[in-house]
Amino acid sequence: MNRRVKLIFNAHADRGRAWNVASALQAIVERYGDTTWSATDYPTHATELAEQAAKEGYNVVAAVGGDGTAHEVVNGLMRIPEADRPLFGCVPVGSGNDFSANVGVIQEPEQAMHRVFTGDVKTIDMMMVKDNTGHIEYVDNTMGIQFGAFATLHSHTITRLQGFMMYLWAVIKTIILNHDAPRMTIETDTETYEQEIQYLVLCNGPREGGGFFVAPDAVSDDGILDFAMIHRVSRLMMFRIVPEVMKGTHGKFKQVTLGRFRELKLVSERPMAIHTDGEILAGFTSEITELEVKILPGALKIIV
Repeated sequence: MNRRVKLIFNAHADRGRAWNVASALQAIVERYGDTTWSATDYPTHATELAEQAAKEGYNVVAAVGGDGTAHEVVNGLMRIPEADRPLFGCVPVGSGNDFSANVGVIQEPEQAMHRVFTGDVKTIDMMMVKDNTGHIEYVDNTMGIQFGAFATLHSHTITRLQGFMMYLWAVIKTIILNHDAPRMTIETDTETYEQEIQYLVLCNGPREGGGFFVAPDAVSDDGILDFAMIHRVSRLMMFRIVPEVMKGTHGKFKQVTLGRFRELKLVSERPMAIHTDGEILAGFTSEITELEVKILPGALKIIV
């Protein structure tokens, strides 16, 4: 297939450091054929650009940025009927790059750009989320409820660190400042839970936060989603569990539940903070108390 490529570039990725690799990537692009760049100007712009590119006949739409850029581009592509949906490419130049690492994209940006034009195609699952306001969001990697969302909010205020250390400091701030565990009722296609929950992550891949292996057994193309849940614990115990999350060994604690599902319904006693692939869906002023989540097997074709 002759690849007509739209590159969607987030110059603000990795705290603006994405500019440092842009010129090298441009030199690579010039070796190939029918390609155009579009830069994002505001939140959700990449979603609009991706949808527009698909309608204009591009058969490859690539995110040049981090996890947030990939999330927005994917949401634009998911607005397109599956039969007409372009291939998705990813050039990781963000601070975490968890999604691209999880699905097997080369992490060196110049090599990843070559692969956009020459790489193989694999099919991955997607997560579809609907909340009680009627909003629908698609998730390619992870959705964090409460703890993870608060950590994401704090990470946006940290300027002197990057990558894993930035996320680690955000986690420490969250333990100190946002130690909250609302009572939730969670019903999956196999089990029901009703308890106070400190930390809940729904996962299509194993890793988030620049290297926290939240759901170590999660695979993005197996037709099933994973979750990791920490019940109400003390701050001291949270400090004990977090290092294990880095290694993916937190499942050994009795306060941790790991599981799998295809469909999930969640009702919280009060509004929840939520991130989707590191993008804030609901923050400190959230109105979301209910979620419906299901897997869409094989919904997206990605170049690796």
